[in-house]
Amino acid sequence: MRVYPTFFRIVFSGMDPEKAHKFGYQMIRAVACTPAAPVMRALMRPAPELATQALGLTFPSPFGVAAGFDKEGAAIVALSNLGFGHVEIGTVTAQAQPGNAKPRLFRLVEDRAVINRMGFNNDGAAAVAPRIKKALDGLHRRWGRSRPIVGVNIGKTKKVDLADAVEDYLASTRLLAADADYLVVNVSSPNTPGLRQLQNIDSLRPLLTSVGRTADEAAGRHVPLLVKIAPDLTDEDIDDVARLALDLKLDGVVATNTTVRRDGLVTNPETVIAAGVGGLSGAPLKERSLQVLRRLRTALGDGPVIISVGGVETGSDVQQRLEAGANLVQGYTAFLYEGPFWAARINRQLRRLRRRTS
Repeated sequence: MRVYPTFFRIVFSGMDPEKAHKFGYQMIRAVACTPAAPVMRALMRPAPELATQALGLTFPSPFGVAAGFDKEGAAIVALSNLGFGHVEIGTVTAQAQPGNAKPRLFRLVEDRAVINRMGFNNDGAAAVAPRIKKALDGLHRRWGRSRPIVGVNIGKTKKVDLADAVEDYLASTRLLAADADYLVVNVSSPNTPGLRQLQNIDSLRPLLTSVGRTADEAAGRHVPLLVKIAPDLTDEDIDDVARLALDLKLDGVVATNTTVRRDGLVTNPETVIAAGVGGLSGAPLKERSLQVLRRLRTALGDGPVIISVGGVETGSDVQQRLEAGANLVQGYTAFLYEGPFWAARINRQLRRLRRRTS
């Protein structure tokens, strides 16, 4: 029997979504500091057969938590204890910023979806960098070589002009690359004005070239570099991104971010309209995310890694993405509805699926 859906309905459903997220975030962190943490880590640790090779790294599971849940880099160890094979923190910007005005997070429970216009609220790269280093030290001590992987997702500071975006990304890169297992350039959030213009190939090429070079210099090693794209790109734009990734020898693509579309929802249209602008994530994004994944894999061949995200809820969803060409899979929105045992449950489902087909 699954207890969390009932708990969600009683405790969280009537709570402001952002306050509920903060409460859950703090609880997960708090548990990681108790004597129960080693027991939880042992019980939720992915089975050895789920270990996945990608980006020159070994991921304990192909399933990880997407950027957005841990914007501050303060819950890396706590999330690792829950069974995620990797934790992608952020989006982190060069300068600290409060994000957009509240309310800015809205649940569409009937659609198992969320609309957000958070606006990259975070403490800034200088504050986040030492937290990542501390977390990695803890992961090395507790997990050894089989530790979960830590990715860092970087974005543009809102008040920085688009013309100065490259230098703004480089400021984050210099501070964060050394402790990142991999780095993601986010140019696809709909909540920072003008940001999606950077997905234009003419803008994207110099940005990715500069970030990649600077990351390797700052870290003294090659830092796997990926770009995160929107589901709202046209098929031709997706093909252009794939060609650019191959041309630049990019390590991978994260597909996809949230969507600005609202079609196909079952939630009362008035409720959707009242939520306003922002990115939609969750179950309604599943089909489009799959379409983008399949087109990307066709265009990329066996080359760069694809991390698929969008509408992932179950182990079967993860397996479907892997079979469609993803190397790794991420989730976030379903975490809010499924609770803290979600990743461990997905890992168990994946293990059963693989044993049936072996």
